[in-house]
Amino acid sequence: MDNYDVTVIGAGIIGLATAYKLLEFNPSMKICILEKENGVAFHQTGHNSGVIHSGIYYKPGSLKAVNCITGYNMLLEFCDENNIPYDICGKIIVATQEKEIPPLKTLYERGIANGLSGTKLISADEIKEHEPEAAGIQGIYVPQTGIVDYKAVSEKIYEKLKSAGSEVRFGEEVISINSSDTEPVIATRKNKYSSKAVIGCAGLYSDKIAQMTGSETDFRIIPFRGEYYKLKDSARHLVKNLIYPVPDPEFPFLGVHFTRRIDGMIEAGPNAVLAFKKEGYVKSDFSLSETLNTLSYTGFHKVAAKYWKTGFYEFRRSFSKNEFVNSLQKLIPAIKSDDIEKGGSGVRAQACDSGGKLIDDFMFVENGNFINVCNAPSPAATSCFSIGKTIAEKILKKCFD
Repeated sequence: MDNYDVTVIGAGIIGLATAYKLLEFNPSMKICILEKENGVAFHQTGHNSGVIHSGIYYKPGSLKAVNCITGYNMLLEFCDENNIPYDICGKIIVATQEKEIPPLKTLYERGIANGLSGTKLISADEIKEHEPEAAGIQGIYVPQTGIVDYKAVSEKIYEKLKSAGSEVRFGEEVISINSSDTEPVIATRKNKYSSKAVIGCAGLYSDKIAQMTGSETDFRIIPFRGEYYKLKDSARHLVKNLIYPVPDPEFPFLGVHFTRRIDGMIEAGPNAVLAFKKEGYVKSDFSLSETLNTLSYTGFHKVAAKYWKTGFYEFRRSFSKNEFVNSLQKLIPAIKSDDIEKGGSGVRAQACDSGGKLIDDFMFVENGNFINVCNAPSPAATSCFSIGKTIAEKILKKCFD
């Protein structure tokens, strides 16, 4: 059995950033990260669109708002120190219908309350100044939004952890956690690990890991696949930076939008389709046990009853390129089916409680020597260092005072 001060489960950007912040507080701390894949940032981190979020969407005072605003500055500082390219290019959020004006203004008020200086409401003509091909009756310009490669950020954190003496064990899927002893013991198929504290950053499997730690979990992770198209080289001129719609305030997704990536590629998407496997990146991916786990959950039944029309439309759009293009044309009327081709996809780990609520804020579950990050969708990557610092402070106070 290998012994450590802290064991982190998951080598996505949250797990890596948490270990990094622990070492900042205590450079002599013995840390191990267990990762079931053969590299870092394999799932949500490595499949996201690379947006550095400003914090405009989040209710002031929420965990998302606090960690996004703080984490934004910490992320840029880390990138500057380590020569990681990024671009604070700004974005626009566009209302295309009168009914979207009130929620657009709510977003603007949130941005101001969250300290986003320079954010402003813009007219239809001003939308064209930022994005000549975009259509809208009113919008918001958010200068703080940027783009970066989060996999590159994760790999740099990994390098620094290794240099500092921390261990990252790849190909080590956690199969059980024994919390009955003084120190928790984690078992993988290869080894056993004991430590004073355990931090779960397991993303799509955060509910499963939380249950292993004996935590009470009135939620389940529902996987939603987000599918992207990308603009062909001949159509890249249609988008300068980032163009977003006004999101549905009842649904925790931002809607189909345009994103320029740090490599110059323009993505269009994502949709939000129920996935039939937690790591189901293509339509044919299927796991019977994971599908039954979702479909048998009371909370999912209530979500389905509430959002069945939205869910049906998302599936329809998933299988119809023309329907996807129709959605894109609301933001850029000039775009045509021939301008886009299939891109990548990601799976969002969305926590849903037994009452049928899709949990919108970050959620951390603490139980003795365990802390589990149980809901960390966007803007978790932007917020990673702030989340890591928060968890590190909690662990140090709970287990090392």
